[in-house]
Amino acid sequence: MKYALLIFLMFVSGCGPKGFIKGNYDDVNAENLLNDSWSETDMQVAVQSLAKSLTESDYVKLHFGPAVTIAGKIANKTSEHIDTQSVMDMTRVELTKNSQVVFVDVEAREDIKTELAYQASNVEKSTRAVAGEQVGASYLLSGTLSSVVQEVGKDKSVYYKLTLSFTDIRTGVVIWSDHKQIRKVYKKRRI
Repeated sequence: MKYALLIFLMFVSGCGPKGFIKGNYDDVNAENLLNDSWSETDMQVAVQSLAKSLTESDYVKLHFGPAVTIAGKIANKTSEHIDTQSVMDMTRVELTKNSQVVFVDVEAREDIKTELAYQASNVEKSTRAVAGEQVGASYLLSGTLSSVVQEVGKDKSVYYKLTLSFTDIRTGVVIWSDHKQIRKVYKKRRI
């Protein structure tokens, strides 16, 4: 009877939820295909490709000085919950690495306004920042992330397309647009 109870307890404890108790650091640039969802590898591949395409475009290369840009939104047209703000943040970082494209920091506007008000009455005049000297953006970077999922039998294909557009704010003309496509193929395993 004791052995039966012990075997039963071992069986029951083996069927419960498993907790992750030990981990290791991993290379964030290593390929991650743990499941069929959008991953950091997908984001890195798409963003690096599109950032390179934009900075190598004739318009940006021939532009006099850095292209002052505002980071818009990336619309999520997939069935997954994807943090598209993170995709835009990574895109902004990649684009600013070579100084051809610079960004106006929209998120910092309230903090800048507060700092300007403080400096107006509390900072020595020779080092004081003055309101009205900020640079206006000439371009808007925005985009769309979409996906198509197909399943047939044991096979599953997940296709992603990240499209970015670089729009002249004064004219509304899209002066550059490109997309990066990613397809991942999976097979169901037997249970």
